[in-house]
Amino acid sequence: MTVARPDEVRRFNRSSLLRLLHVGGPATRAALAAELGLNRSTIKMLVDALAESGLVEERVPRLARGAGRPSLLVLPQPEAAVVLAVDVQAEHVGMAMIGFGGQILGRNSWNLHGRQREPEEVVTHVAESAALLAADLSLHPSAAGISVPGVVRRTDGHVHTAPNLGWTEVAFGERMQAVLGVPVVIGNDAELGALAEYVRGVCRGAADTLFVSADIGVGGGLIVQGASLRGSAGYLGEIGHMTVRPGGRACYCGNEGCWETEVGEAALCRALGLPEHSPRGTIVAELRALQRDPEPPGLTAYLDWLVLGLVNAVNILGPERVVLGDLFTALPDDMVTRVEDRIRGRSMVSRALGGVRVEKSTLGTDLKLLGAAEAAFEDVLAGA
Repeated sequence: MTVARPDEVRRFNRSSLLRLLHVGGPATRAALAAELGLNRSTIKMLVDALAESGLVEERVPRLARGAGRPSLLVLPQPEAAVVLAVDVQAEHVGMAMIGFGGQILGRNSWNLHGRQREPEEVVTHVAESAALLAADLSLHPSAAGISVPGVVRRTDGHVHTAPNLGWTEVAFGERMQAVLGVPVVIGNDAELGALAEYVRGVCRGAADTLFVSADIGVGGGLIVQGASLRGSAGYLGEIGHMTVRPGGRACYCGNEGCWETEVGEAALCRALGLPEHSPRGTIVAELRALQRDPEPPGLTAYLDWLVLGLVNAVNILGPERVVLGDLFTALPDDMVTRVEDRIRGRSMVSRALGGVRVEKSTLGTDLKLLGAAEAAFEDVLAGA
C-alpha cells in the first residue's frame, strides 16, 4: 500500500480548497472544513497560507446580523490568478480575461471575414489582442483556454478538422502556446460548453450532463461523474454526425442523413420557412415570435428529428440532464417541455432515471468563454 507524503497531502488539500472557492464562491472556514472533511486547524493553516500569498482575503460579511462576532468569509481574489479565454467561432472571435472565482475582468471581440479565418491570421490576431487586453488590465494570465468548433485532440490542441472555419490538420495548440507564452488548452466548443454548464450553469450539482448545441453544425459534450468524457485521443462530441435518416441529405462529413442535416441551422431555417443562410438574428426573432404566432408546419417535423436524436443520445449515454445551447436556446419554453415529455415517453433510460430533465442554457454568449476558462483553470488551481 502506497502512503501519501505530507507535502502531497498538503498540495491536495490546498488545490481542493482553491477549487471549492473558485466554484462555490465565498465561504466561512467552518463551511469549508465541513465540505472538505478537514479539521479546523488544517483549514486555518491552509487559509492563512492562501491569504499570505494573496489568493484569498478574509472579511466580515456586509450583512452580518445577530449577537456575537460574525464568522469571517474567505473570499477568492479574482486578480490573484487569471486565465485568458478565447472562443473561436465561424464568423466571430470572443476573448476575455477571467479571474479566480470566475469573474470576467475584461473582454474583446472581433468578426472574421475571408482570410481572417485562416489559422495564421487567427493566431496572430488572438496574440495581439491578448497582449493589448493584458496591458489594459495590467494583468498577466497564467494559462489560456481556447474553444474551437471542430474535432480537436485535447492532448496538444491539434485541430483535425474545423469545417466551418475551413481548417484541416492545424497544429493550433502548438502555435498558440508559442505566441502566448503560457500553457494553452484547446477544446471542442461543445465539450467546453458542457464544462461551463456543469461548473457555472444549470447543471451545477448534477452528476452527469449532456450538452447539445446547434450552431451552423450540431455538437455535443458529456460530463460523467463530474469529469469530461473525451474518448480516444480527445476526439469526441460529434453527435451531429450520427445517422438518423439513411439516404437523407448529404453532409459535409461525407455521410448522408446526419442528425445535423435535420436539426442544424440550415434545417431550422427551412422549418421556419426562411432562406437557409438567413442571419442569426432573423432566426432568433422568428422563434421568439412563436410565443404569439401559430407554429409553422415545418417545425413539427423539425421537432420530430430533434426528439429522435435526443432519444438516441439519452438511451446510449443515460445523462441526468440534457442542456440545449446556442440556437436551441431560442426555442419557446413550451417546445422544450414537449421535447422533454416525448423523450420520457420514448426512452426507457429516461423513464428508468425518473425522467431526464431537458433545459436551455442560461449562460448566453459567454458560455464557451467560461468553459474555456474552466479548462485552463484546472491545471492553474492544481499547481497554485
